[in-house]
Amino acid sequence: MQLPNEFVTKYKKLMGAEADEFLSALAQSSYSGFRENPLKNGQPVATIEKATGKVPYVPTGYYGQVNGKSLDHVTGWVYSQEPSAMFVGEVVNPQAGERVLDLCAAPGGKTTHLIAKMNNQGLLVANEIFPKRAKILAENLERWGAKNAVVTSESPADLEKQFPQYFDRILVDAPCSGEGMFRKEPAGIEYWSPEYPAECANRQQKILASAMKMLKPGGTLVYSTCTFAPEEDEQNISWLLNNYPDLKLIPIKKASGMDDGRPEWADGNEELKKTVRLFPHHLKGEGHFIAKLVNGEPESTDKKRKKKNKRKKQSIVKPDKEQVKLFNQFITSVFPDYQPHQLILFGDQLYDLPLEEDKIEGLNVLRPGLHLGTFKKNRFEPALAWALASLPQEANQVIELSQEQWHQYVHGDVINIDADLPNGWYLLVCEEHTAGFGKLVGKTIKNFYPKGLRF
Repeated sequence: MQLPNEFVTKYKKLMGAEADEFLSALAQSSYSGFRENPLKNGQPVATIEKATGKVPYVPTGYYGQVNGKSLDHVTGWVYSQEPSAMFVGEVVNPQAGERVLDLCAAPGGKTTHLIAKMNNQGLLVANEIFPKRAKILAENLERWGAKNAVVTSESPADLEKQFPQYFDRILVDAPCSGEGMFRKEPAGIEYWSPEYPAECANRQQKILASAMKMLKPGGTLVYSTCTFAPEEDEQNISWLLNNYPDLKLIPIKKASGMDDGRPEWADGNEELKKTVRLFPHHLKGEGHFIAKLVNGEPESTDKKRKKKNKRKKQSIVKPDKEQVKLFNQFITSVFPDYQPHQLILFGDQLYDLPLEEDKIEGLNVLRPGLHLGTFKKNRFEPALAWALASLPQEANQVIELSQEQWHQYVHGDVINIDADLPNGWYLLVCEEHTAGFGKLVGKTIKNFYPKGLRF
């Protein structure tokens, strides 16, 4: 990896006596890691057995690789994530029942961490401005088993109009110059220039300004980047403190190998030591910066906030009586204890919406809660997302698959069984991993695993 000369010169000056060790670390191999999913039915033993150790500052974190075609990964029992990035979710530390916003959420590593800490209770709005990345975010949340999560694809400026002073916690994992990921993603070096961090900082301040309009009085804001650049890190926190006097930094408890923020890289405010820097020459991971702040008092009313959203509204439709009847027939036979928040339709797709209907009006919503299934002519077909968000003990009708049968299932094959069971829908389970739904006819399980996911 060839670092730009201007980058080397900049960090030799900033890092001083540490510079050689710092730059040498960037030439080393990056670290891989994964988190286990506490929302599931047990530990992903097969993946953990291949781990090279525990991440000491993340109870669910491990060092090691994940097999993308393994039972653990495909059913959402593990999520591959770089070890340093895992610390962000620990700092946010959302609680069950809270309203949480992940403002720049794709691809979903930190988002899945947040909904797990919330134990699928409360509301998580996961936003990603770029639609293709938002689609990946939605897919990762579905595999993880997220129930109370809504995925939107909006600019922060548009989102702020919909959620004034609404969230208890907001994570801004800001798009940045990516310096901390150079050894993991060397292609990022091509985009770097001496001016790039300042350009990113300007964009980040606009995102933070929108986040502040959505944060409740007394709410918590966590700002993180994967860059070393002071312009995007300490200097942005200094900007926040100067422009929002009710904001106060909360000290972050640091694990071994973590550094204080560097006041000398900003305006010298010693409060900046309460932030945390993760350097690759001190910690087994890539470069990260994290700050945690609490909002003291509400802002004065913004005139823009009073304006009505004049964009075309998202069409919100409730299922009709016949559709409700079909849905109730399904839950009576398979999930008799399931209690939806409120049922809404997007076209022929049925979702369980975990927030007020008016909050998604006018927004580009990719996933308005848990995807329950699809209505077809005179029938209801349950969605894979619902299966992955369920536990085996929650279902009345379960069929246990062997590993061989599971491989047949994800390949899209019909599965034959020996047991004498009533015809109908079943939750398919392999070694306690909920894998999807199948419809039993005689001794044949019809395969409804989505074609785009088969392998």
